[in-house]
Formats: sequence, structure tokens, C-alpha cells
Amino acid sequence: MLDGDIAAARVAILMCTKNGAAFIDDQLKSIADQTHRNWILIVSDDDSNDETVAKLERFAKAHPQKINIRKGPAEGVCANFLSLANNPTIDADYFAFSDQDDIWHQDKIRRALAWLATVPSNMPAMYCSRTELITIDERSYGLSPLFTRPPAFENALIQSLGGGNTMIFNRAAKKILEQAAETHVVLHDWWVYQLVSAAGGMVHYDPRPMLKYRQHPDNLIGSNLGWRARSVRLRMMLSGRFRDWNKTNVAALARLPAHLIQAKNRQVLARFAKARCSPLPKRLYYLWRSGVYRQSFIDNVGLVAATLIRRI
Repeated sequence: MLDGDIAAARVAILMCTKNGAAFIDDQLKSIADQTHRNWILIVSDDDSNDETVAKLERFAKAHPQKINIRKGPAEGVCANFLSLANNPTIDADYFAFSDQDDIWHQDKIRRALAWLATVPSNMPAMYCSRTELITIDERSYGLSPLFTRPPAFENALIQSLGGGNTMIFNRAAKKILEQAAETHVVLHDWWVYQLVSAAGGMVHYDPRPMLKYRQHPDNLIGSNLGWRARSVRLRMMLSGRFRDWNKTNVAALARLPAHLIQAKNRQVLARFAKARCSPLPKRLYYLWRSGVYRQSFIDNVGLVAATLIRRI
């Protein structure tokens, strides 16, 4: 795709909101300031009772025909995002998830499209990136971890690679979301990574941070940074939460039409499913045969430990 074609590509930004009035102006401004100009903003609001909708409406007046506001399903963040991603009436060349309280770098969309445009249009493709971490009052305190192992279904089965707020995907990926028509999954961004990789699509993880990710006291785990976050993940693993998440995702993947998962990835899924429920010696065998992996050495040690104690 030529530079002019990239500039002409239409991007649908899929934003979900709920009581985000405190920070949404910053995010809306960062969207308006994008160097890629051909975007539309589709917002699904889950019954906000603050000034969120009023601020969205003011933004809509300042940017005519650029924003559509609709009522969300009020079933949680994941269901809200998927209500947009699964909706066949929302059409564009590319699709970007957006949180309500981040701040995008000006060239976030342009940089993603520069890679996505290299992928054949009939192949599912997804871009994601690192993030700059900021406090509620916008003080920067580091970057999200740098992942170096290649994106693949073997990773997607047990780890979400990039935050949904960094994701931009093409029309072929959205068609898979529509065909899957699945909402009972753990996280919308994890699900997109699983679907695109399961279908044999292309996933690009950009080591350059492309947005400022605002950390609140209740989303420490989202930063994936430092020993505090690792201790939270360890407690979640020991409590069985990761096991429950894997159960939910494996079941969702098993419900997919067969043509949406490559044959080799169906084998990976089957072996991982056996690793979750087989007697101890076979648990480790099937884990090894599945080829699943996490992005860091210490997390892979934790994966083996979780397998030993039936926590995957």
C-alpha cells in the first residue's frame, strides 16, 4: 500500500466508557490530534452517571460526523468492547480499541497502519505496542515490560501480549471476531490475540511505546511491571484464578467453527487442554508437547509450577 493509500485508509476507533469524565478530555484531544486524519470514533457507554456523555457530545459538536455514541450492554468492560468488535454494521479499513483515560501519541495510528499495510488484506493482522506508564496526575514512571519472544498462538493461549488500548487490527481480523461471535471470554484484547494467531494471522508487537497508560490503584496488574505486579499474579495463580481464566478461554476456542483455527493450532489447543487435566506425569508431557510459553523466563518457571499443582 502506498503512502497515499495509507492516508486514505478509514480507521474506526472503538471506545468504551463508564464514568470516565475525569480523564476523557485528554484522550479525546489525543485522538483529535492524530497525524492520521481519516478516523471515526464509535463510543459505547455503559450507563455513565457523570459528565462522560456530555463531554462526548461536546466533542461530537466540535468534530461533526466524526463520532457516534451508543448505549452499551452494561455487562462489563469485555462485553462492551466485543459488542463493538463483533458488530458487522461497523465497517472500516482498520479498527482500534480505545480506553477512556489514556493519552495517545500523535502518530499512534499512522505507525500502526504503516505495518498493517504491509500485510495482505485477506490475512488477519493485529498491531500492538508497549506503553508508557503514568500516574493519575500524568507523572511518568516507566515503560511496560519489553517482550522479545515472537507472538504466536502458543503464547496467546496463556498470555495476553499487548493491551487492548494499543491494538489496531485489519478488516480480516474483524471478520473473524464477527464469525466467532463470542462474548464469554476473559479479556477482549486477549481474545483478539488468540483469534488472530489461531487463524494463522500476523501479529506485530511494537517495542516503541505509543500511548500513555494511566494507572489507577485498581489496575496495578495491568501494568505488568515490577515485583509487586508479579506477586499479584502469583497470588492469582495460587488461588486458581488463572486456571479459571484458562478454562473459560479454552472452552471459547473449542466452540469456534473449525475453519477459524489452523490444524496445527488445533493440536496445540488439544494438547494444552490435556495438560490441564491429565495425571501429573502426563500433565508435564502435554505441556511440553503443546509448545505453549510465556514471554519471560521467570513466568515460564511459574507456568511449570502451576502445572505441577493443577493451577493451569
